[in-house]
Amino acid sequence: MAPSLDLSDWWGKDTRKGTPVVVKMENPNYSLVEIDGPDVGSFQSTAKGRGKNAKQFTWVLLLRAHRAVGCISWLANGSCALLAAIRKRFARKPEALLEADKPEKGKLLFKFLRAFLLLSLLALAFELIAYWKGWHFQKPHLHLPENLHVPESEEIRGWMHDAYLSWLVFRADYIAYPIQVLSNFCIVLFIIQSLDRLILCVGCFWIKLKKIKPMIEGDPFKSDDIEGGYDYPMVLVQIPMCNEREVYEQSISAVCQIDWPKDRLLIQVLDDSDDESIKLLIKAEVFKWSQRGVNIVYRHRIIRTGYKAGNLKSAMSCDYVKDYEFVAIFDADFQPNPDFLKRTIPHFKGNPELGLVQARWSFVNKGENLLTRLQNINLCFHFEVEQQVNGVFLNFFGFNGTAGVWRIKALEDSGGWLERTTVEDMDIAVRAHLNGWKFIFLNDVRVLCEVPESFEAYRKQQHRWHSGPMHLFRLCLPAIITSKISAWKKANLVLLFFLLRKLVLPFYSFTLFCVILPLTMFVPEAELPIWVICYIPVAMSFLNILPAPKSFPFVVPYLLFENTMSVTKFNAMVSGLFQLGSSYEWVVTKKAGRSSESDLLAAAERDSKPLTHNQLLRGLSEGELVELTKLKGQQQEAAETKAEAPPVKKANKIYKKELALALLLLTAAVRSLLSAQGIHFYFLLFQGSLELELLLRKEVELLSLRTEALIRNFSFCYSK
Repeated sequence: MAPSLDLSDWWGKDTRKGTPVVVKMENPNYSLVEIDGPDVGSFQSTAKGRGKNAKQFTWVLLLRAHRAVGCISWLANGSCALLAAIRKRFARKPEALLEADKPEKGKLLFKFLRAFLLLSLLALAFELIAYWKGWHFQKPHLHLPENLHVPESEEIRGWMHDAYLSWLVFRADYIAYPIQVLSNFCIVLFIIQSLDRLILCVGCFWIKLKKIKPMIEGDPFKSDDIEGGYDYPMVLVQIPMCNEREVYEQSISAVCQIDWPKDRLLIQVLDDSDDESIKLLIKAEVFKWSQRGVNIVYRHRIIRTGYKAGNLKSAMSCDYVKDYEFVAIFDADFQPNPDFLKRTIPHFKGNPELGLVQARWSFVNKGENLLTRLQNINLCFHFEVEQQVNGVFLNFFGFNGTAGVWRIKALEDSGGWLERTTVEDMDIAVRAHLNGWKFIFLNDVRVLCEVPESFEAYRKQQHRWHSGPMHLFRLCLPAIITSKISAWKKANLVLLFFLLRKLVLPFYSFTLFCVILPLTMFVPEAELPIWVICYIPVAMSFLNILPAPKSFPFVVPYLLFENTMSVTKFNAMVSGLFQLGSSYEWVVTKKAGRSSESDLLAAAERDSKPLTHNQLLRGLSEGELVELTKLKGQQQEAAETKAEAPPVKKANKIYKKELALALLLLTAAVRSLLSAQGIHFYFLLFQGSLELELLLRKEVELLSLRTEALIRNFSFCYSK
């Protein structure tokens, strides 16, 4: 039957019965007369509801209607504003962004999501009409129930009723079964991946229980015999960077304070910057530390190919590198402690098969916002559980690209740095493992660094981290199969390291929670069990948060955030697996240049006697001095022109895939209300809301950047 709007039941509770009485008030002094009759009880029952007469009921209805209209108008205004913003974005889209939006870079996935969204909206409208007319069934199954009465031709009420009945039969016979099969396949992958994560957690618990960790015999740096003291090996430290204006100074400063004999240490600053002002700043910083007695050199490539791998490969080709035994690598935002080399290099002594010692990352801005807190959960699990367990039980894990020390012989035996992928760190680690080298992970040696603070920077970083491994898998698979390592090590590399953790995880996350779950709302004959939607994901989220116990209040946002990022990770995985255009795309992660309070105090004390301007200029050649003078003049002219010119609106690309997915999830949430599926509704609602919140956060970041630019322009004009 159609939904009833009859209010007779509610109205009957307040209906007065008995003899009607008319009271006329001549003056304010009046008396009440009690009238006895057959309906005295009805007067007593209505005493509690005194004041609820027809006029007051009308006012209540009007107030509720006013609130409903206000809510509807608010939703309409918000929707119109969102659509207007989207329209303006597409209208202002510059040619540079159009160049970046080529069909091979995620266009196909966006078309799929857009078509899915349009079909979902049409299906939702159809279902709402059918529900209003009473053509719904409470508990559908994979096939039409036997007790369902399908109306005969004479019972069908119009063409729409006929179309709805045909849709029911079609989706039960032809759509539900394939969806259920795909759902069961993804559930199996989900369970396998969950078991893998559970086994890793058990291994981590065993390591904690038995207190297993790599140890150094004695203290090699304490010796009463001066002549027989520790033989410090020659160590090369490399700092690759590219346009790192915000962090170059603190990184160079931290590395230059490493406690190691100066004649046994060389620091290479490998600058790939294409900004002349940044190049001069870095060169001046290098000269400042060189004047203080640090053995440090500055290198800049003329032909900058191969991204970071090309930079490291060029640096390792220097003639003096053959005199060094180990190389430590730090990215531009990493700040090692002074005792870093003393806690890592001794592990190589007496262990000729050891090729890599990897330290753990520690994040200086992990509490900056919700995004950094969620990243901290993921990375703490990666280091505490994945890297530590694989290092203890397998002596193999993926090199993190920084905060690690390599034996140079291991790099040379493995073929050195190759420019074939954007994950050169994983590439060299796999090739070294195939050549028999072992790795050690030190969970108690931590190096300060940053995590991306904006969603845009994090999204680009995750794209590189998930497209590169699949690209590398295609290239390394023949070498893995033909290598001389044992069969179980080959199986670990192929099945666990690449397929399960790099391919299966983004595949089932996107397919199960972003495609199948919304589909089951429109095809309720195919169901997803509640334990797949709720119980196992929550349990896995708790396991992920165990290494970062202070993050337990964020377990629900973390679960939703991981599913939100699945569209980006899935798109990156597909582009890497099939070698699409974006699989070999490197965008430098934007840094904020944050330092801890102790670092700032140390820097202030260290720079209390800074070098003078003339001392800095003495470190530059005559040609560089001329170049610096020209650059200062150009900067001053550019600043004056920028201040006089009207501010230019910065256009940025809207996240079309994320927006389409958010609207799709919210549409499915509305549809789930018709099926009375509570858990599914809340999951879809919160998931879609989080997608929209991340998009709005990007708008706020853009607005703040524009505001800062306006303030700088105003300050410059005011100073003039």
